Amino acid sequence: MLVKIVDQIPDEMQKAAWDLYQGAFEDLRALAVQRHLMYRSEFDEVMNDSRIDKYLCLDDGGRLCGLSTFTNDLPAVPLIAPEYFERRWPDLYLQNKIWYVGFTAVGTDARDTRAFAELVEAMHRTAYDRNGMIAIDYCRFNDDERNFGKVVRLMLRRLSGGPIRSECMDQQSFWIYEFPTAAAA
Repeated sequence: MLVKIVDQIPDEMQKAAWDLYQGAFEDLRALAVQRHLMYRSEFDEVMNDSRIDKYLCLDDGGRLCGLSTFTNDLPAVPLIAPEYFERRWPDLYLQNKIWYVGFTAVGTDARDTRAFAELVEAMHRTAYDRNGMIAIDYCRFNDDERNFGKVVRLMLRRLSGGPIRSECMDQQSFWIYEFPTAAAA
């Protein structure tokens, strides 16, 4: 496997990237309240935004089997508040040493390969070599059921060669208030 870093997805790879992304996250449509899948137009915009690096994991035959977005240009990331990072880590923010993972997708046929690990290692190398830090978000399902927070923390600890500090930066709860008449309907 090979991880290649590009600032824009080549035209001939756009459909494969979209198909991989959509297939990787399709189940979250019914498992997470907040929309986790970009619309195609949003996806294309991110894939063509040169402020956001695309990490392409290619199998031995050159086929795309994994894809991540990664940037230290936080205003380029849709739906996060760069001001939060600026307030919490002002020096690192000013030095562009905070990287954000927009998503990491592995094709369903590559989940039993090292594709996910290769992408994590490549992103770790980028931030670690520049004395930076990495931020990412997971929906509750991926964190509770798939243990992504713990798994990635253990991977990064191994890659860093020692202890790392991690914390849940924020959480959002979605509540519903159901009235008896709605429950009976």
